[in-house]
Amino acid sequence: MSDSSATLKRRLPRIGGAGFVWLGIYAAILLGWAGVVIMSRGLPGADLPAEIWESLCAAAAEADPGALFLMWALMVLAMMLPTAVPAFRTYDDLRQAGAGTTAGFVALVTGYGLVWLIGAGAGAVAQWALSRAGLLSPLGQSLSPWLTSGLLIVAGGYQFTRFKDACLSKCRMPMTFFMERWAPGARAALRMGVDLGIVCFGCCWALMLLAFVGGTMALWWMGLATLFMTFEKLPGLGRFLTRPAGIVLICAAPLPFVV
Repeated sequence: MSDSSATLKRRLPRIGGAGFVWLGIYAAILLGWAGVVIMSRGLPGADLPAEIWESLCAAAAEADPGALFLMWALMVLAMMLPTAVPAFRTYDDLRQAGAGTTAGFVALVTGYGLVWLIGAGAGAVAQWALSRAGLLSPLGQSLSPWLTSGLLIVAGGYQFTRFKDACLSKCRMPMTFFMERWAPGARAALRMGVDLGIVCFGCCWALMLLAFVGGTMALWWMGLATLFMTFEKLPGLGRFLTRPAGIVLICAAPLPFVV
């Protein structure tokens, strides 16, 4: 019995510290998607009290600021963590080569997440302000053709800017990104995570504004945007998506005036 147990133990894969980091990343992504699905569908049987769901799904002008931030934080987990998986994988490869540590891996992901939590706060403030001005529906969708067209033009035009290209070049080549900033220790990894989050924010902030066009609680928009932002950061496929997407968004901008 002991020999067979030892053999089984040798054959089973061992999950190291980095393995738990990856489990945490994917658990956070699943948590984010589960949270936005529950909020958008109002699934019955959820354990949270009804008044909490009502607060989360109410018009932003009337919602509790903490609840509004929670909604945006869940959106960030669901949409932005998947786009950073290639960069996280690159750091993990360097860690396995002896250049980094598991603590550094945790710090990297933490730094990245902190930047996007700040971005979630900015999104919540923007939704609150636009709702107070009567420009958004209770589901976070633009009620103004001027706002809709403005957001589409800004997002589409940004696809052609040098700043977008510079940020994308770093996202598409994470090994180069790390080599330019590499330093030992968890503190340096945290700083690289913050830098990675800033670069990612530079890539995606304008596209995230389109949440106010599709609706902040629209699952179809979230899924489409997540796929696009993930594919756009791929070195091969991404370069064929950026500018065509900009053209499509700009051409779509006049449509609200016809409606």
